[in-house]
Amino acid sequence: MKLRVHRSENIFCLMQKFIYPDRSEWEAILKRPLFDTTQLHATVSSVLNEIRTGGDIALKELEKKFDKVELAALQVSPAEMEEAASLVSDELKTAIGEAKKNIEIFHSSQRFQSQKIETTAGVVCWQKAVAIEKVGLYIPGGSAPLFSTVLMLAIPAKIAGCAEITLCSPPNSEGKIHPAILFAAQESGVSRIFKLGGIQAIGAMAYGTESVPKCYKIFGPGNQYVMAAKQLVSLRDVAIDMPAGPSEVEVLADETANAAFVAADLLSQAEHGADSQVVLVTTSERLMEEVEAELILQTALLSRSSIAGKALENSRMILVKDKLEMLEITNLYAPEHLIIEMDSYVEFTDKIINAGSVFLGHYTPESAGDYASGTNHTLPTNGYATAYSGVNLDSFIKKITFQEISKEGILNLGKTIEVMAENEQLTAHKNAVTLRLDSLK
Repeated sequence: MKLRVHRSENIFCLMQKFIYPDRSEWEAILKRPLFDTTQLHATVSSVLNEIRTGGDIALKELEKKFDKVELAALQVSPAEMEEAASLVSDELKTAIGEAKKNIEIFHSSQRFQSQKIETTAGVVCWQKAVAIEKVGLYIPGGSAPLFSTVLMLAIPAKIAGCAEITLCSPPNSEGKIHPAILFAAQESGVSRIFKLGGIQAIGAMAYGTESVPKCYKIFGPGNQYVMAAKQLVSLRDVAIDMPAGPSEVEVLADETANAAFVAADLLSQAEHGADSQVVLVTTSERLMEEVEAELILQTALLSRSSIAGKALENSRMILVKDKLEMLEITNLYAPEHLIIEMDSYVEFTDKIINAGSVFLGHYTPESAGDYASGTNHTLPTNGYATAYSGVNLDSFIKKITFQEISKEGILNLGKTIEVMAENEQLTAHKNAVTLRLDSLK
């Protein structure tokens, strides 16, 4: 392992480089810089209990405590919505409209098509897709108000047919939510919006209060307190979209890659937060050196350079022997975002089995998926891509199975059910079939 330290305009970047590491070292090298939320559970549980018992009064007190704002009302008013729309530039409105169109097109293509299947003569089974009635969306505010996440969550919820879409986002010191978040929410069909951040937002949507409706499933990213709150309420009160951690990206690049592009893609994740992780896997040592130089140059120019610089301390540059190792190390890491900046990316597409979202070729930045290509940017992190999908239309839908058995069907299938029930010693199960069979003799 080589460690290199650079300083550029007061930006501290520690790049960890690994040259042809042995496979036995891969797991340790790919370890993520995770914060253990279990140590927050006592604090988070206490706040959640206040919300459960105190309702709106508790929410206002918690907003005063955590977001430093005194709120007369929790819900955003129509006047505030109008004001927000007037504050969003025409250029941004146009961009949001274009992104909305593409997200709608992509997610509409995911609609479930049901069909009736006769499994045995006289036995017909089918599924029906039903929208989750009440969903809650959490949208972080602060220094990076994620209005794009409003589109990614509210649009598929609306397409799915969710009857009630509740959105919570933290207010600023003046008691206002960022205007772009409010505009995106209005454009996407959100039902109600509340000025709530952090634990209090998750608790309000999980339990319901006098003002905030109880939701059946909660979606959205957040800091470690939000993540801990989502984990706790999911144990018994409400479903959540997925486990989540800090943002991450892996870039696969060979000698054909543009070092400036690669560095820009790595930094597009690094600027999310100091606990983000970026990983470069390459077969070219020359490229690795060029990317390292580009990172220093580009980091100095970022508006969030300090955050990105800290995230780079968690970064990895890994030089591997060949494409097979590139593939194997990728499927082991299971990245949230995977960018393949190689001329031969086509041969990789069918072999990637663990990734949240994949970006192919030299001209497909991860930023496209974050904003406007149409795919969803709410994705599994922390290696959960081994088992979880990113948010999609199905995330807002439940499927109910139906079956219909005729006289012919119960005669054909009845004996099979009786034998199985008897061997599991579930006599009542067997009897429910036997009585029907006897009635047909």
